[in-house]
Amino acid sequence: MHEDQPAEPAPQATRPAREGRDGAPRQDGQRQDRPRGRGRPPGDRPKRREISGWVILDKGVGMTSTHAVAAVKRALNAKKAGHAGTLDPLASGILPIALGEATKTVPFVMDGRKAYVFSVTWGVETDTDDAEGRPVATSDDRPTQGEVEAMLPRFVGAIEQVPPRYSAIKIQGERAYDLARDGEVVELVARPVQIDRLAIVAHTPERTVIEAECGKGTYVRAIARDLGRALGCYGHVSALRRTRVGPFAEDQSCTIGALEAAEAEANAALLRPVETALDAVPHVPVSRDMAVRLMRGQPVILRGRDAPTEGKAYATCGGVLVAVGDVERGELVPHRVFHLGGTAPRNG
Repeated sequence: MHEDQPAEPAPQATRPAREGRDGAPRQDGQRQDRPRGRGRPPGDRPKRREISGWVILDKGVGMTSTHAVAAVKRALNAKKAGHAGTLDPLASGILPIALGEATKTVPFVMDGRKAYVFSVTWGVETDTDDAEGRPVATSDDRPTQGEVEAMLPRFVGAIEQVPPRYSAIKIQGERAYDLARDGEVVELVARPVQIDRLAIVAHTPERTVIEAECGKGTYVRAIARDLGRALGCYGHVSALRRTRVGPFAEDQSCTIGALEAAEAEANAALLRPVETALDAVPHVPVSRDMAVRLMRGQPVILRGRDAPTEGKAYATCGGVLVAVGDVERGELVPHRVFHLGGTAPRNG
């Protein structure tokens, strides 16, 4: 289960023969005058809106990240949407969804720290490293809480981690999970990851619940797999919940059910500003003239003792986000410009 890779595609279902209104199989070329799309004539569909901001979704188990984005987009009648880090169908929790101009800030959220609560079931290792896979190794041994606790420090800090065979990592242009499904032996090399914290929440002989805080690219499934191997009892992830992604946490979240039950205008009140994703990036206010230059893709000279001298920064004019880019030798070089409310305000 990994938040920073594309979701694994669902298996393709065989498409049934189309039927006419009387239930008989429909012949090729036979016309049906049924309106498209959920019984609503095309002219009556709500027009998609230009809407920008972040929806912090609490995704339920069983839903793919792609389906979650589509549901949020539909609930708000938004034109454009995307998510900041895949959450597998087996997992629940925080899935930040960017609408409109917020999609330009997705990389900043994906680079942020993540927090999880996950359950490791002992005694079985699976080929997917989670409960959906088939067993590949078993053991009758079960670790004590003390044994698990003593092993956790080995997996904290800057470590090398081998991703699961069923992951979205590309091998010579193909996804690892596609190769694994085709029966090919997938050998993935270890990659550096940062794990800041692992702590036991609950323990029984069969299962241990663990909290984790980690950086981009970390696979929770691999943590469970490697813990089981190190303890000599094998293990796999049987439940996973993401509780934080970058600046976004559970107390800011809403569910699909709540969004679908409300009107689009009411849901818009749940949006968090685009610049929320830039929480860890220095902020510089700029004048209207500077804002115009930035929106044309031109650099501007930053003045003032509080202006950053190097690194990432974002600029606002009159409280409106204008651009994000790199500060180089005292100049802000824009890499992304934003169109939030048209022309930048006159008083900035």
